[in-house]
Amino acid sequence: MPVAATVRYEPADPYAISIGFRTGADEVVEWTFARQLLSDGVRRPAGDGDVQVWPAAQSGGRIVCLSLSSPSGHALFEMPRSEVLAFLRRTYSAVPLGGESDIIDLDAELALLIWGGPER
Repeated sequence: MPVAATVRYEPADPYAISIGFRTGADEVVEWTFARQLLSDGVRRPAGDGDVQVWPAAQSGGRIVCLSLSSPSGHALFEMPRSEVLAFLRRTYSAVPLGGESDIIDLDAELALLIWGGPER
């Protein structure tokens, strides 16, 4: 059955993409995972655990399958490959592959995690 979804990419968080699935009139379930996982899954099976992506074919053409698992359930989605590729091209136009670290200072982020950030 068709499910309305919104796929987002924010250059401020260059490693991640988010997909919001409308589950009811006002309910949206959002999943965030690695952009690279989606990119890899277009060409070959990718992911372990809660998020898995792989290419497939159906009578109407090529699709990308997205499997999501959580303690509350499991869902399998099929997305047109051409639309996934167009979305990924836009993300790589915004932040090229390998350019993510130009936006995020990983050393500073790690220091925040380890030391808890600046004192107030």
